[in-house]
Amino acid sequence: MNAKLHARANYLALFTIFYNIGEGLVSVWFGIADETLSLFGFGVDSFIEVISAVGVWHMLRRIAANDGESRDEFEQRALRITGTAFYLLSAGLVLTAGIDLYGGHRPETTLRGIIISLASMSFMWYLIRQKTIVGKALGSQAILADAACSRACLSLSLVLMVTSIGYQATGIGSLDSIGAILISWLTFREGREAFAKARGLNCSCSCSSSTEANQ
Repeated sequence: MNAKLHARANYLALFTIFYNIGEGLVSVWFGIADETLSLFGFGVDSFIEVISAVGVWHMLRRIAANDGESRDEFEQRALRITGTAFYLLSAGLVLTAGIDLYGGHRPETTLRGIIISLASMSFMWYLIRQKTIVGKALGSQAILADAACSRACLSLSLVLMVTSIGYQATGIGSLDSIGAILISWLTFREGREAFAKARGLNCSCSCSSSTEANQ
């Protein structure tokens, strides 16, 4: 039974990696084409999530081999790279959003942002649910923490959807920049949590997953 659960966890980790690669490519491409900063930032975030997901996949392989859930050097390095990338993305989004607000920039359209965000929310909901089920069945705090951190991606999708719909409905150009700033705040939090986990400290993701596991 445990072997099947570990295989399921491995599948979910790989699915996360390849989904984020695809989502990143599509979002960055259309973000540039439509001059939509929030969609572009969302896409870059997806690429950064790939680094984190590779670290999780590596950990799951060790867990399956009964090596425990403590992070090894590879995973800690992946978390530090992830945290740094999130911080850089946050700074870049805030700076660019400020320039866009000052210049009165308006995206060509945010329709693709709506479509991508809705698709992302569907996939993230699936991943959160499946990772939570597997994590609880295995009693793995690492898998539950990964499920909880997927909620951050769900929050990013929600921000993208709301601001994209808002712009499409009203034509207020600043909504795209506001969306990018909100995304930068969420990515800053993700960066902070990545560094906390690299140091072996508790973060909001692991705390929330622990709480859910005890319910």
